[in-house]
Amino acid sequence: MLLDGDAWRAMFRGIESEAWRLETLPQYLVPQEAEQIEAFRAGRRVDPDTCSSAYTEDLKRLRGEGKRKGRVHVLTRSLSEYLRFEFSRYYAPHALAGEDIRILDVTERENPLPHVGDFWMFDRSTVVLMRYEDDGTQIGRELYEGNPALYVEWQRIAVAESVPFLEYVNG
Repeated sequence: MLLDGDAWRAMFRGIESEAWRLETLPQYLVPQEAEQIEAFRAGRRVDPDTCSSAYTEDLKRLRGEGKRKGRVHVLTRSLSEYLRFEFSRYYAPHALAGEDIRILDVTERENPLPHVGDFWMFDRSTVVLMRYEDDGTQIGRELYEGNPALYVEWQRIAVAESVPFLEYVNG
């Protein structure tokens, strides 16, 4: 089943305890970000301590309800321009707003998740496979109809093998 529009937004509205994502690409081409990327290239940065958005407000609301969002991004150095942008524009303010963002840097080590692609997992029971072209253009979201146990295990490995985002960038 392909998820889009209201069906996709409903996945997030229906969170009972956790929404979690694995990211594996060095770049995501999102047309809505073009202007922000140009500003980043021009040297304009957001202040993560004062950056507020619908997403950060939602993170605070979820945290207040005892729910959480998290993600692990698997990457290698040197960071792509997109990852430097993503770290500055999204990860820093989102981590400060309560999202558990972690980095699994596999530059000098074997990737413990070598053949796993991007996915979202909701309440450790529903998995949505994220489909991308090689350049990072999203081409679909597909509801996984099988047993989520393998994805729960991949989440466990990713979290255990990664470090918190703020530790990664400040360490």
